[in-house]
Amino acid sequence: MVNLSIANKLRYDLDGKAALVTGAASGIGLATAAMLGRNGCAVAINFLADDARGPEAVAKLRQQGMKVIGAPGNVGVAGECEAMVESACKRLGRLDLLVNNAGTPGVTNIIPPARIDLITEELWDTLLEVNLKGVFRCSKAAFPWLKESAGAVVSTASISGLNYPGSSMAYGATKAGVVSLTKNLARGLAPVRVNAIAPGAVNSSWQIEWTPEQRQQSIDKAVLKRRCEVEDLAEVIVFLGFGATMITGQTIVVDGGLTL
Repeated sequence: MVNLSIANKLRYDLDGKAALVTGAASGIGLATAAMLGRNGCAVAINFLADDARGPEAVAKLRQQGMKVIGAPGNVGVAGECEAMVESACKRLGRLDLLVNNAGTPGVTNIIPPARIDLITEELWDTLLEVNLKGVFRCSKAAFPWLKESAGAVVSTASISGLNYPGSSMAYGATKAGVVSLTKNLARGLAPVRVNAIAPGAVNSSWQIEWTPEQRQQSIDKAVLKRRCEVEDLAEVIVFLGFGATMITGQTIVVDGGLTL
């Protein structure tokens, strides 16, 4: 359910601006695309070509009067990713914000650190290609467009990349890589600003299956005593993209105090 108190709170004049949001068929990506569109931004929504939720999301946002286009493609596949970015930018006519949100845990149940036997080569390959190399591929392909507009990049990392267990040690390693990559891309792509967010426990359609006990524990441990809604993350992404003109190379933790 959309948290309208958050969704309606943020106001920017983004008419004439354009953004590409990867992994935007649902969850944080879709909430970000909707928040951008609600503020007048033209948005390319990326999703896997076989994910029916993608075209449905595009149609729904168009019905609400937003300027959105579909941008199917897998960021985890070299060549396909870059072609998707280039096609989306050409159709939009410009690019002011790239949101590197596409990611995967690679598993449906949490793998605790002690179960190193469950961390396979296949899991490593999937996570590295999508979660880490996908961020690099998209950023590299989008850079000429972002340089032209003096735009920004915002990537979705995780508290699991900042010394928190996460779904697996392999997943956490890729998200720690996003934190490091954010700093180096900020150095290399300036004056394009490059930042990231590190979400905590989020109420979304993420593939990890949380038990009621695990959900309650994430609430009890958080200082603000609730889990994040996807709009909480979207609000920070849009701020970093269009309102934080002197912030670059940073990863902003958005977890309600879960890691304090």
